[in-house]
Amino acid sequence: MATNSNKKLVPEAMSALDKFKYEVASEVGVNLKDGYNGDLSSKDAGRIGGNMVRKMIQQAEQQMK
Repeated sequence: MATNSNKKLVPEAMSALDKFKYEVASEVGVNLKDGYNGDLSSKDAGRIGGNMVRKMIQQAEQQMK
């Protein structure tokens, strides 16, 4: 049985991250459904995660200016 060792530093941010994930998925043309998305390809999951990170880095860079 696999366990998830990722610990959330701010558990209250989970809903905001989920909303952000769905926004990015729609921008890249990936249809996510509520709940389990086990049929999602690794390529699509990577596109979503990669774009999320890119947007978060851009936002942090803008805040540092």
